[in-house]
Amino acid sequence: MRKRTLFRLGMGTVAAGAATLAYASLVERNLFTLRRFDVPVLPADTEPLRVLHLSDLHMMPEQRRKQDWVASLAALDPDLVVVTGDNMAHPGAVPGVLRALAPLLDFPGAFVFGSNDYTGPVLKNPFSYFLPDREYSEGAELPYDELRDVFTGAGWADLNNARTTLKAGGRLIELVGVDDPHIARDDYPSVAGPVPAAAELSIALSHSPEPAVLDQMAADGFELLLAGHTHGGQVCVPGFGALVTNCGLPRSMAKGLHRWPASDAWLHVSAGLGTHPTAPVRFACRPEASILTLIPR
Repeated sequence: MRKRTLFRLGMGTVAAGAATLAYASLVERNLFTLRRFDVPVLPADTEPLRVLHLSDLHMMPEQRRKQDWVASLAALDPDLVVVTGDNMAHPGAVPGVLRALAPLLDFPGAFVFGSNDYTGPVLKNPFSYFLPDREYSEGAELPYDELRDVFTGAGWADLNNARTTLKAGGRLIELVGVDDPHIARDDYPSVAGPVPAAAELSIALSHSPEPAVLDQMAADGFELLLAGHTHGGQVCVPGFGALVTNCGLPRSMAKGLHRWPASDAWLHVSAGLGTHPTAPVRFACRPEASILTLIPR
């Protein structure tokens, strides 16, 4: 009797595990979700400004459902579009990325790249993400210059270790960004400096939300910090949250809107829209884009 009970428990556990894996790989990773946040960073008595934040598409050529969903976000009519990297997951992904983003290129925009804009993913042990000093492995080179040329040709600001101002929503916005700190391509000192008084809004971008970089951006007076990279943990435990962030950020800040410590800045971390192609699962962490409505303080 006891053996039969243990057998049934074992089979039940296996069945539950298989059902969870099927849900995570076939259902939840395709449940694209729009998050909405109000961010109090504007001066008093000013009209709201809407920022669409996209990250971590990790696009494969055949992912038409994702491409269609992202393209549909143009109907939100954002004042500014911000993309924080890891757009590609395949050498042939550029047409798919552009099919997704083409309707958004008509809006003012800015971008930084992530590691998976430069090189493709490689097969890895998912448990290696729990190792802080794991060695980074590069895959095939990706056509990042082709993607960059399309973005900049549409008038989007390339903020990979760069700084600029642009007009969006009738406001003069100071923008700064770094190339991906996760692979040591960042060089914030080359673009550092206080936000000028003439700026009506200031936004800083980084693919990986590394605290050392975010601290410098906040110290310079940037009011809104935008990043991706974490996938929100990608596989989360209900009631507990992300197991890992794959960066220096604490698990409690793996996604969503947070006040950056010891500063007046706000940090928004996007859980992103894709997955590593060798681990195409999401659990308790839907793929997402965010519309950030900037409002008076």
